[in-house]
Amino acid sequence: MTTAQAIQSTEHAARGVWQGGGHPTNVGASERMISNIGGGVLVACGLLKGGVKGLVLAGLGGALLHRGVTGHCHLYHAMGANTADEERGLSDSVPAQAGVRVEEAVTINRSPEELYRFWRDYANLPRFMSHVDSVTPESGNRSHWVVRGPLGKRVEWDAEIHNEAPNDLIAWRSLDGGDVDTAGSVHFTPAPGGRGTEVRVNEKFNPPGGRLGIAVAKLFGDDPAALTRESLRRLKQLMEAGEVPTIQGQPSGRA
Repeated sequence: MTTAQAIQSTEHAARGVWQGGGHPTNVGASERMISNIGGGVLVACGLLKGGVKGLVLAGLGGALLHRGVTGHCHLYHAMGANTADEERGLSDSVPAQAGVRVEEAVTINRSPEELYRFWRDYANLPRFMSHVDSVTPESGNRSHWVVRGPLGKRVEWDAEIHNEAPNDLIAWRSLDGGDVDTAGSVHFTPAPGGRGTEVRVNEKFNPPGGRLGIAVAKLFGDDPAALTRESLRRLKQLMEAGEVPTIQGQPSGRA
């Protein structure tokens, strides 16, 4: 078998693992290209070298080829990382140098299955995202969002779920023509020791006015990071206690 045939055989094997494994893509295009090139070089070097060291090199090369061909990295999966979402979000919805990136996480004493099902139901989103007025399902994986912005200004956009793994991942991006450009993902990862689920949100926003618009929004209390953090806090309360505590209608306690 020639070196080229060995590399091609390894790639075919990797594709077979991918087709049978059903894992979602979590490696971006640039990383996949580098993995394919590096994997091919290592496989070739390993076959030429021979012996135990050659087998080790070829094995490492095969692992890189699998990563590049399938677009799935088991380490990324374990960490809840997803560079594929980041690249798609930057290129398709939010320009690389625009907007603001948000990453927030919370551990909730519920299973990934429960949390995934709850989040996937559009009707539930305004229950814990206090700034969201409504999310209306449309055809396919698309939805229409209505959100309250600074000074009560209403903003709207259409979004689509472009990557999804039941009980594990939901990734979305906004479509052209909306008031806000946004892209992101939410990961549901079992917490160590059976202590519930870590819910991690990675998101990027580019509102009207770009970074200036974000700065103005922060002056009026609409900081994207703070909103995401508050939404996750409310989600935890809702899932663990069945309701979000409120002081509306209660006496202030002042004499």
